[in-house]
Amino acid sequence: MSRKPKQAQFAYDFEQPVIELDARIAKLQEHAAEHGEDVAAEVQKLKAERDELLAGIMANLTAYQRVKLARHPLRPQSRDYVEAIFDEFIELHGDRRFGDDKAIITGLGAVEGRRMMLIAQHKGRDTKEKMAHNFGMPNPEGYRKALAKMLLAEKFALPVVCLIDTPGAAPAVEAEERGQAQAIAENIWRMTGLRTPIVVVVTGEGCSGGALGVGVGDRFAMMENTYYSVISPEGCAAILWHDGAMAERAAEALKLTARDMLEQGIIDEIIAEPLGGAHRDPAAAADAIKAYIIRAVDELASIAIDTLLDQRYKRYRSIGPYAQV
Repeated sequence: MSRKPKQAQFAYDFEQPVIELDARIAKLQEHAAEHGEDVAAEVQKLKAERDELLAGIMANLTAYQRVKLARHPLRPQSRDYVEAIFDEFIELHGDRRFGDDKAIITGLGAVEGRRMMLIAQHKGRDTKEKMAHNFGMPNPEGYRKALAKMLLAEKFALPVVCLIDTPGAAPAVEAEERGQAQAIAENIWRMTGLRTPIVVVVTGEGCSGGALGVGVGDRFAMMENTYYSVISPEGCAAILWHDGAMAERAAEALKLTARDMLEQGIIDEIIAEPLGGAHRDPAAAADAIKAYIIRAVDELASIAIDTLLDQRYKRYRSIGPYAQV
């Protein structure tokens, strides 16, 4: 018995009508190949119908549906982007204090002649890889590894590029014993004064302090179907209503989508994804991120470092309402 294609196997309920059209297109093409028939016009018609349907679905997604897309099992992850974007990449390991946290990838890379330091959170794809990368939840040594590599980038005047994709920092007792909160807080503090440009992109989930620990930058973008929040919708629902099933309502209340973040002035730009989401065309998604990184790095290179630090300070001081009494 043949297995379902991956897109169908992992499709969400709101994607199902599109998956059904994809299956019709594939079946028609397979039949044509077997019988030597010309079905180009019919295939084109079905593809147009599918794309129109998909565009309508994407235009009306709820906040929680975008959260689901940020977590999609087939969504490209950091290592996919490293392979697609970087012409050269040398991974650097360890924090020189405890160990090498695989939930955060660090390394020296080059993109079309531009050298930079990459800090990227990685979840893993299959069960074995997810366990090795702690499901993208960094431990203190991960944040200390990231900071050590950022300081190395500062020393050699290399821009830092951070890719965020985490459901949160590791919540284990062992992480707290090794100074989880302090590690995140120190990263935020040191990044505000790091004397080299920093570009941040949320490529999937951007949740809680796990994201903040590598989330201070001069240019900040989110991919179209990602989220950035102090807590997950499920966690919020459990606290407010003692019911994780209220996650959809929580997602709306949290204002966590890329559009919400742009309207609140927390990010600079939304990186458009391929129609239907990054998982439907990973190569196009990688190209979009690459174009943003190149543009941001080039723009920041023309700004004097003292001016850049002043702008960075003012940027984060201006986020959120507050009053002095």
